[in-house]
Amino acid sequence: MHKPPAILLMGPTASGKTAAALWLAERFPVELVSVDSALVYRDMDIGTAKPDRATLARFPHALIDLITPEESYSAARFVTDARTEMAAIIARGRIPLLVGGTMLYFKALLQGLSELPQADAATRRAIDAEALERGWPALHAELARHDPATAARLAPTDAQRIQRALEVLRLTGQPLSALQNAGNASPPDFDFLALGLLPSDRAVLHARIAERFDAMLAAGLEDEVTMLRGKYPLSLDLPSMRCVGYRQVWEAQDGLAPRSEMRDRGIYATRQLAKRQITWLSNTLECERFDCLANELYDQIATYLQHTRLQKRNPAEAG
Repeated sequence: MHKPPAILLMGPTASGKTAAALWLAERFPVELVSVDSALVYRDMDIGTAKPDRATLARFPHALIDLITPEESYSAARFVTDARTEMAAIIARGRIPLLVGGTMLYFKALLQGLSELPQADAATRRAIDAEALERGWPALHAELARHDPATAARLAPTDAQRIQRALEVLRLTGQPLSALQNAGNASPPDFDFLALGLLPSDRAVLHARIAERFDAMLAAGLEDEVTMLRGKYPLSLDLPSMRCVGYRQVWEAQDGLAPRSEMRDRGIYATRQLAKRQITWLSNTLECERFDCLANELYDQIATYLQHTRLQKRNPAEAG
């Protein structure tokens, strides 16, 4: 039996994924599923570039607003949630369109999850102590010597992910990248059509990132962070507050970094995120690539989907 189709629309931040997904939703029998580790949080709207209420009313997105910011979400939970939503979409005679920029979630969906050790408090304390003494860039350099593939995806100040990669290395003696590549994937339940939006000119993407961050600040990002801190028991160690933008605003509010540098630090962090996302798409995830800056982007995507006979594979038309 043929597997039902599912479209994956992947790209770095500010590449226009949401706009492209909405355009496709008007022309193809699809329903949208978010693949974004920040959009799962309720009340985090401005800094995550969450679609507004009118857009969500017209184009519902599954897997948005699932948890509150003091909670955690995982790739394993995403795979379970996504498969549930995709099966429901297929049952309605529609096609799942998964859109977002959390590349680890896409990888987990496509390739399965590797067997990684549980967090070890003693190991993490030791790594944190070393970071306090030597700095996270020094630990990033150490990681690069033993696991260059993982280090290449991480910024030298990405404390959470550097800590986890070193923890896995010290607990297992094996690089995180090797364990992840081994995986334990079962054959996918869907016939995936993976589309990657990549910029032909990084400078243009960087300009978009700056414009978008300025728009977030103008829309009240600082007030949103203040509201979140008042409503929920949050700390900078939580995944929600490590999201780009939120962390930089928090640090400026508490005097941990100069307020005058908040904008530049937020833009820089977003550019680093985009760089990691592009690395994932270029080196790890197989996809049909499109220039996200092309004037005819939407037509190119539509033509590709039509050539894959997507509409004929619509489960509503099967049999």
